[in-house]
Amino acid sequence: MPPEVQPLTHHIGARMTGIDARRPLAADEVAAVEAAMDAYAVVVLPGQDITDEQQLAFTRDFGPLEEGANSGARDSDLRLPVVFADVSNLDKDGRVAARDNKKRMAALANRLWHSDASFRPVPARYSILSGRVVVSDGGNTEFADMRAAYDALDDRTKAEIDDLVCEHSLIYSRGQLGFTEFLPDERVAMAPVRQRLVRRHPVTGRKSLFLASHIGTIVGWPRPEAMAFIRDLIEHATQPQFVYAHRWTQFDLVMWDNRTTMHRVRRFDDLHVVRDMRRTTTRSEGPTVEQEAAA
Repeated sequence: MPPEVQPLTHHIGARMTGIDARRPLAADEVAAVEAAMDAYAVVVLPGQDITDEQQLAFTRDFGPLEEGANSGARDSDLRLPVVFADVSNLDKDGRVAARDNKKRMAALANRLWHSDASFRPVPARYSILSGRVVVSDGGNTEFADMRAAYDALDDRTKAEIDDLVCEHSLIYSRGQLGFTEFLPDERVAMAPVRQRLVRRHPVTGRKSLFLASHIGTIVGWPRPEAMAFIRDLIEHATQPQFVYAHRWTQFDLVMWDNRTTMHRVRRFDDLHVVRDMRRTTTRSEGPTVEQEAAA
């Protein structure tokens, strides 16, 4: 069956059938997925009961892997290989994590609007999330279309932001949730990187906002003014008309383009029910701004 694409909202999101992520994809199938991603920014592939190895192979069809998604944790503390982001609520032994579990506490930041790996000099391109065990109440993933949000800005604001550069760091996003105590080596690993506030998609040419909870300032601006402005932009960009909310069914495989979206997970009863979600990620084409400028 050839791939078929069904839009899910006016701006963002599509359901795609006719792709089997469990087997190697032909070149035309890869091209079809990428075309759907360029058009809709989020693609839902239902019924993909895949293994970790199959998910990695599928991900590699779309670019180099982002290594170290679970970086910062010791190998002995990991439930999954380091190439996966373990966004489940399970501890290393496969049990529901306790309320004060360090991994669980850090994962609460996934409830903030963000773009994956914007805190790295080379941010993420595609994220691919497999719903191995999903929940029936809560736990939706929401996606905001940064292209449509940019298009809806007035001309004065577009001119104001076109050349602005922001600093991104996990320190900033974790700080919003009360995480303020970082070891010296953690502060080194989380040193802010610079990203453009407006970026242009390399295929479609469309401009989009590059926003995330990881932003801590705008270069050259007083920090309070910068954060008030970023807050306004995020409120604008996450209005309902720009958002697709995905309600998970088991074995959904959801892909999104971090260059053109923000996302967040919604709250669920993570202390009592299992949610096993496994994310792989590909790297973007390169830095949005030369990092030497941040030295």
